[in-house]
Amino acid sequence: MRRENWTLPDFVGIGPGRTGTSWLHEVLVGHADLPLGVKETQFFNHNYAKGIDWYAAHFRRASGERPVGEICPYFVDAEAPGRIKLHMPDCKLVVCFRDPVDHAYSNYKLMMAYAWARGSFEEVLETRPHIDRGNRYASNLARWFDTFGRANVRVTWYEDLSADPQSYVEGFCEFVGIPKFVLPKPADKKVNEFQGPPRSRRLAQNARHAMYWLRDKRAYGIVNAMDRAGVWALCFSGGAPYPRLTPAQDARLRQRYLPEVEALEKLLGCDLSRWKRRREARAA
Repeated sequence: MRRENWTLPDFVGIGPGRTGTSWLHEVLVGHADLPLGVKETQFFNHNYAKGIDWYAAHFRRASGERPVGEICPYFVDAEAPGRIKLHMPDCKLVVCFRDPVDHAYSNYKLMMAYAWARGSFEEVLETRPHIDRGNRYASNLARWFDTFGRANVRVTWYEDLSADPQSYVEGFCEFVGIPKFVLPKPADKKVNEFQGPPRSRRLAQNARHAMYWLRDKRAYGIVNAMDRAGVWALCFSGGAPYPRLTPAQDARLRQRYLPEVEALEKLLGCDLSRWKRRREARAA
């Protein structure tokens, strides 16, 4: 999408997070023009004050021969729909929904890894509303529908991505205008799950501050080099494995998210009974 001297995205995968967004970004490399050097610019939520020129600079090497896009979890941000509509009124949007219980537990792991929170899952769930906000699928989706219209918002499911990634990507590409392609083998890793908390909370905090400082300076090459060297993995993991969710925990969480699940069923006219059934103890 070209406006004045800028090249801006034709599509955005708006998340929410912990639904395979990193995986999707990686498989689209070479098939679409994505932000230069970084997966998530976080422009329409955290970096909007930097101005549209700052955002457009991330797409300065776009040739115009391929669709331009970004995969960034703007889904829960209340101001993101209006901001995207202002600058990219014809943008196509793709959202991916995941079982809310699995999604909540995955978000908890992320918050623990980056030392944003401490304590048990139940403790963090009650003190950090961010986790529940990410599971307000119906109320957030309605805002995007109101801003862009249903025809410009594609709703997808993480279960479909996990079961058949090739078909999932083909549907995504058809919607946003990317020529279909065959996924490389293997293509089975969808979410970067943290298996345990960081070995040192202080180390994780310092690493997070350093990583975000480098990103703020657009030193993406250094961030990516440290990732390839395993520095971030060393800082954000290494503790004892997270426990499985018990059947009682699973049941409580399904009851907690039931109103939102039913609201999403009504909004989309779909059946989400699979998200209402209790499951045995499992790793989320």
